[in-house]
Amino acid sequence: MITTAPPSPLSPPTRSLLRLRLAPHSALRRRLDGVWWPRSYDLLAELPQLLAALPRAWGHIAGVTVNGAAWSAAPGRMLVANQVVRLRKTVAAHAPDTVVLLAPGHGRWDLLVVPPDTTQEAAEPIMTAALSDRA
Repeated sequence: MITTAPPSPLSPPTRSLLRLRLAPHSALRRRLDGVWWPRSYDLLAELPQLLAALPRAWGHIAGVTVNGAAWSAAPGRMLVANQVVRLRKTVAAHAPDTVVLLAPGHGRWDLLVVPPDTTQEAAEPIMTAALSDRA
């Protein structure tokens, strides 16, 4: 499933659609629940658009964990759609290129992060392979 979100009316007109692919819904647990290709490592700019595009069934994302070495400085929490989201940075060696989304009472979702400077030609196979049944 490819999920896109139109740019916010407050966004510059050159802002393109969100680059996000989510794994098909399944009762079986997957290693990755989706793939996100942000346009920058500015968490304050990228996170609101990502969270707005997630399925409602995922619930309110109250916590986000990202690789601290990759993302720009960010406060410990931020307001997204009038709800507080706690931000946590980690340098976990086992998952340096993922973002973890937590929704109390709903679950945890792990998204692979494709580096923002990746070309379209390189990103497409990464996004497809990450969500294949063999991933």
